[in-house]
Amino acid sequence: MKKIAVVVGGGQTLGAFLCEGLAQAGYHVVVADLNGENAQKIAQRIQANTKSQAIGWQVDAGDEKSVERLVQEVDEQFGRTDLLVYSAGTAKAAPITDFKLEDFNLSVKVNLTGYFLCAKHFSRLMIREKIKGRIIQINSKSGKVGSKHNSGYSAAKFGGVGLTQSLALDLADNGITVHSLMLGNLLKSPMFQSLIPQYAQKLGIAESEVEQTYIDKVPLKRGCDYQDVLDVLLFYASEKASYCTGQSINITGGQVMF
Repeated sequence: MKKIAVVVGGGQTLGAFLCEGLAQAGYHVVVADLNGENAQKIAQRIQANTKSQAIGWQVDAGDEKSVERLVQEVDEQFGRTDLLVYSAGTAKAAPITDFKLEDFNLSVKVNLTGYFLCAKHFSRLMIREKIKGRIIQINSKSGKVGSKHNSGYSAAKFGGVGLTQSLALDLADNGITVHSLMLGNLLKSPMFQSLIPQYAQKLGIAESEVEQTYIDKVPLKRGCDYQDVLDVLLFYASEKASYCTGQSINITGGQVMF
């Protein structure tokens, strides 16, 4: 029986890459995203290019009723969930003196509350089916070290680390493991690219210099690639990592080492 992976935030960029990588690794994949049309497109692409089944589903991860509907759909389609990947995220940058409350609240809703709700409801399905499942949050180095002008994002990501540890303790008796992957700068991602003007202003440099400035901060002298994330994800989703739980794993090229 193939395992079932649910990727929340799977309709674009890194999330879509992880969906396709999981399908290639043998999982049937549920692509869940706020943009339901994107989720459907990624699911169709997986169906066309792999031997795995895939479905696309619209979900607002910060809305409990929406998450419950997603779990019901997965239950009806597959009857189980083996792996939950929480990849939904958003970021707005501004100095704290100008940071809007609505932007702070949105960051907490998407980056933290959604993770809580998805873990809550999908763990119930794992427990019901007696599955020693995996829950993996896509986090950031900003969940370990503060980020200038990114108070909302960093606060929510720090919260994700604490939530991961608490979930790991709650679910250990059921054999369910929980981890956060602490990503370095995804320099080519749309999110990072969209923030380049703000980073340039923050650092007092030209926009064309931003990427190299961030590369220079990394001991291994490159940004974080989507494949780096998938490689680590596949390990912690596997039986080879069955004795690991509650960890915040750095994928930062040495930029963060604790």
